[in-house]
Amino acid sequence: MNYGSSFIIRLTTIRSAPNIDAGECAYETNAGSARLTAHKTQKRAKAEPLFRVVTANMVQLRADENSMTAHGIRTAAVAGAGTMGAGIAITIARGGFKTILYDNAQAALDRAKPLIEAFFSKSVERGKLSRERSAEIIANLSFTSDITRLGNCDFVVEAIFEDIPMKCGLYAQLEKVCPPHTVFASNASTLSITQLAAGCGRPDRFVGMHYCLPAQVMKLIEMSRGIYTSEQTWDIAWQFALATGQHPVETRDTPGFILNYFCVPYHNDVIRIIEAGVAAPADIDRAMKRAFDFAMGPCELLDMIGLDTHLRGTEAFFAITNNPRLAPPPLLRRMVAAGLLGRKTKRGFYEYESAAMFGG
Repeated sequence: MNYGSSFIIRLTTIRSAPNIDAGECAYETNAGSARLTAHKTQKRAKAEPLFRVVTANMVQLRADENSMTAHGIRTAAVAGAGTMGAGIAITIARGGFKTILYDNAQAALDRAKPLIEAFFSKSVERGKLSRERSAEIIANLSFTSDITRLGNCDFVVEAIFEDIPMKCGLYAQLEKVCPPHTVFASNASTLSITQLAAGCGRPDRFVGMHYCLPAQVMKLIEMSRGIYTSEQTWDIAWQFALATGQHPVETRDTPGFILNYFCVPYHNDVIRIIEAGVAAPADIDRAMKRAFDFAMGPCELLDMIGLDTHLRGTEAFFAITNNPRLAPPPLLRRMVAAGLLGRKTKRGFYEYESAAMFGG
């Protein structure tokens, strides 16, 4: 499609909106570049809050339209209420689906629920969501430690530790309670989707969907097929990803897919630099952010991921590849043993006042 000529879409402000004078905002796009212009420059600051709400509502309308075409999926579940699982549950509920967050540990659910609610409260405060829309999304969410509650789910995303026996044990339980049409998706980041599918009893209805941390903010999903993944399952999963506002990319079923192929050895190298006394975490982060314009430094990102999560990932990845760069550094093992897991414990490479979810 050619967008060579300029075009302007005008949005007339709502007259009844409080504290906003009547005026017009315009989007002007020329040769593929976009800029926001205002006919009344002095009114721009007042118009921006309304513009954000209009934009958020337009995005939600698109998500609602997509959800109606996601092969009839009405109820989805996330198995695993850790940092990643809670973030994935947010994306699904935000897409308009009834969402169940399951964990066999009630303590994990008790931690996740207030964090999710606080995330949406922050979204309202920042003008990203209306209070009414936030309430609707939260109403879509339910929490349970009873796996039989997943018996009416059309789609289940597994988001537990990188451990094949543990994951396959969960699939065996899901196989007993979920109907035959239910699609299983694994958030595995380093493990073979084909190998995991072989342990679930429905390898044709199994797909890899690796979300990026923090899932509630990052849009990318790395999607991979197992050997027996059917075309119908692939299409259902792809449309589901789009319906929840995510951006899927297809990868082969290879260790680490795209991101972790780079990120796991990179983060291990960072930990080894710290261990060798080359530089402190804050200096490493400052250098990487200034040099490469990264939003977060590697130590900040590791704290957000969780040092325990990274340790499990490196162990699984190293066992598959025998690449020495993927072997867990001794410092990583010591920090996990000491309970210095990052944001979730308020201490990792840095100290934190709160364990609140990132974003909002």
